[in-house]
Amino acid sequence: MQKRIALYAGSFDPYTNGHHAIAKKAAALFDEVVVMIAVNLEKKRAFDAEAMRRAIQQALDADGLNARAVIHTGLVADYCRENGIRWYVRGLRNNMDYNYEENLAQINRLINPALESIYLRSDDPAISSSMIRELMAFHKGIGDYVPEPVRDVIESVEC
Repeated sequence: MQKRIALYAGSFDPYTNGHHAIAKKAAALFDEVVVMIAVNLEKKRAFDAEAMRRAIQQALDADGLNARAVIHTGLVADYCRENGIRWYVRGLRNNMDYNYEENLAQINRLINPALESIYLRSDDPAISSSMIRELMAFHKGIGDYVPEPVRDVIESVEC
């Protein structure tokens, strides 16, 4: 029987507890989950992608998830086709996310017709990477909103 592998991609700049909750849900549904930092070469990241990938992997391992973290600079749909991945997991916080994701799903299906988008609901829609960066800008604690390895990466940058 073929392994059921799903991809969960985002900028994860930084990876939050909200992202991690979606990764956990996906890990319960699939044999393996690839958590991808999808790097847009035209955008400047707040946190180093490789440091964030390592932190994500530590968080995944700490929870014993059947998941691995990778970095990719190309199209998600191409990565999925090249790696035999048929399911693309997306987290939804609200109806605006849904509308945005539906547009992306249609584009991804044009590029890779075998790719199916799977939507998982967020348990805490207020948590986002933007929220974390905003809290940091005002010197507020973020420890409750990110996995510990991610917090360590953020604190090493702030020092």
